[in-house]
Amino acid sequence: MALTAETESRLYRSLRAAAGAAAHLVALGFPTAVAVLARPGSSLFSWHPLLMALAFSFLMTEALLIFSPEISPLRAFSRKVKVRVHWVLQLLALLCALLGLGLITYNKHLNGKAHFVTWHGLTGLLTVLYAGGQCTGGLLLLYPKLMKNWTLAKLKLYHATSGLVGYLLGCASLMLGMCSLWFTTSVTSVSWYLAMLCPLLTSLVIMNQVSNAYLYRKRSQH
Repeated sequence: MALTAETESRLYRSLRAAAGAAAHLVALGFPTAVAVLARPGSSLFSWHPLLMALAFSFLMTEALLIFSPEISPLRAFSRKVKVRVHWVLQLLALLCALLGLGLITYNKHLNGKAHFVTWHGLTGLLTVLYAGGQCTGGLLLLYPKLMKNWTLAKLKLYHATSGLVGYLLGCASLMLGMCSLWFTTSVTSVSWYLAMLCPLLTSLVIMNQVSNAYLYRKRSQH
């Protein structure tokens, strides 16, 4: 029996809401699991995985989910409030990422190890640099008059698109980190595959959110 358009729409919204709720749980659950494994304070290295998980799994995910029409924790607030919270979370994510990068670099220096010679290291470095550039570019949305030949709508579109690229880079860096000797020694069997699904799930939710926002803007222009 064929579903009506209204039923399909309701089902689609329900699935989006369920996926968003799962993304919230994963965003918090993944760094919590990493904290248990790394035992922050047990070594200098132990802070690196926790800080990076906080930056790219929790803070950055929540900063983007704030604009979701279905599962934003700030749905009842104005867009101005959402933008401010988004900025705070993104800056905290950048600070955590910079600190995590600095600590692992110093730890390698102390142990006489080479820097940025693995895919995880290179991707992580690129991600942190990209996140810094993305935050800097976000200033243009606060002061759009600096870009006289660009409309605010176009700036928002490019900021969202480039932000998605940065988020996917962060998720890729997390996944490559889960292929490291430290993680594969600590997490094995089914647990490893479940851990790998965490950034995949949040990536799909964020991509869906950004694509829907883009389609909404296209429709509103016609």
